[in-house]
Amino acid sequence: MPRTSSKPLMLVALLTASFVINLDTTLVNVALPTLSLELDTSTAELQWVVDAYNLVFAALLLTSGSLSDRFGRKGMLMAGLLVFGAASFVGGYAGSPEELIAARAVMGLGAAMTFPGTLALLTGVFTSRKERALSIGLWGATAGVAIALGPIVGGFLLQHYSWASTFYVLGPISLAVIALVALFVPKERNPAPHRLDYLGLVLSGGFMGLLVYTIIEAPNHGWSSPASLAGFAGSVILLIAFIVSERRADEPMLDVRLFKDMRFSAASAAVTIAFFTLLGFIFLITQYFQFIRGYSALSTGVHLLPVAISVAVGSTLGTRLAVRLGTKAIVTAGLTLQAVFYFWAAGTLSPTLDYGIIAVQMVVYGLGMGLTSAPATESIMGAVAADKAGVGSAINDSTRLLGGTLGVAVIGSAYATLYDSRLTDALPPLPSGLTDLAHQSVGAAFGVSGRFAALGQSSTAQAVHQAASDAFHDGLVLGCVVAGLAAVAGALLAGAFLPAQPPSKPEPDDAADLAGATSGRAAVNT
Repeated sequence: MPRTSSKPLMLVALLTASFVINLDTTLVNVALPTLSLELDTSTAELQWVVDAYNLVFAALLLTSGSLSDRFGRKGMLMAGLLVFGAASFVGGYAGSPEELIAARAVMGLGAAMTFPGTLALLTGVFTSRKERALSIGLWGATAGVAIALGPIVGGFLLQHYSWASTFYVLGPISLAVIALVALFVPKERNPAPHRLDYLGLVLSGGFMGLLVYTIIEAPNHGWSSPASLAGFAGSVILLIAFIVSERRADEPMLDVRLFKDMRFSAASAAVTIAFFTLLGFIFLITQYFQFIRGYSALSTGVHLLPVAISVAVGSTLGTRLAVRLGTKAIVTAGLTLQAVFYFWAAGTLSPTLDYGIIAVQMVVYGLGMGLTSAPATESIMGAVAADKAGVGSAINDSTRLLGGTLGVAVIGSAYATLYDSRLTDALPPLPSGLTDLAHQSVGAAFGVSGRFAALGQSSTAQAVHQAASDAFHDGLVLGCVVAGLAAVAGALLAGAFLPAQPPSKPEPDDAADLAGATSGRAAVNT
């Protein structure tokens, strides 16, 4: 058993591991414009630099969670960090888009091996609800801060070094985190190892991989295209096969009956919607700051700090308030705040809006995000048996990743569709090549405007710039409305189905918490 005094060090080690994986979510994104120039990367290849990581991460989360429950969460976490860090370091040496995409895919494997263990190990030691709520609140705060700090770190590295530095830096950081985990995280000994559910591993990986791939590609093919419909149909078939196989298995990797527990399923839906709005928010606001406000990548990251700070505050407060006031009330309030932010932003954002107002809006959003995701995660992990904590954590992580992928795809599609339509109506006559370029993005349209300005054709330059700015604004408003409606739906679902509190049962007090942990959790050895 770890001594009580060692628990803060264990907490720091696991939060740092979570921080590294979450940091990469947005760290690499700021390097994409540089990559397009230095590696001669096409738009499709740039998308796969991001999506190869997300696809492998999503596909292997449940598999990794199940394997960590079977073979040991600490060992799986450390191996994952090693794979993640090594692949990232190698990615910095990539000389072609294909090499970089391959490195990102291997990084996704490392992330999938690492992430479920961070949450599962926390809940294995912090067993009373108050301690579990605090540790998960800090875990959620760390995730929010890392995602928001990614553009700051990436922008700083790009300003002073090459694009490769955004990959090199994660190598030594991962080694340092491995050392922290080795020193301070106790090794588990599972008294009753489960047999591996091979069919469940294959079907879960196939379902998640195909679903995420289809969502990623749907904006390019069209949501109602034959390819997209076939992908969604195949995902449904694999999901049904997975459910059937798990119900028939003697020792399933996931007891699907767990979804009948609203503490688990309604909370999972809340996490999905929260990350739908979060990644949609980052997609919209970074373009607004960089293209409309003219901020650099580093400055954009700095201007996002109100979100990072308020997510951290909301996460730590949210889990504590959920213990006192009930998970239903806090999660519903959090999703309501997210909806307030989006509708407020839809009605006010403009090129000249005072940043002070934007900062207040971001604080509202960040608090809503923290009040939603951390208490919902605490509800999910509280509903899962101790020996299945790795799979439970993987389910939570899968909902986050699936929600975020959907957020970028759906909100991005809504924005892009209206942007394209508005630009078609307002753009002055241009050579066909420049017209097509302007339709690619608002940044490309501003580049077209700059070409005409350099040629002394100021009236055409002004007309292109104004048309692109107006089209972006209309697309931004629609994206905000879509995200706001999703948050409203989430609030209604949480209010209707999420239990206020877990079933009453004796809780170990803080002083005797560890003494009784072996009866409800896997034994832990130092």
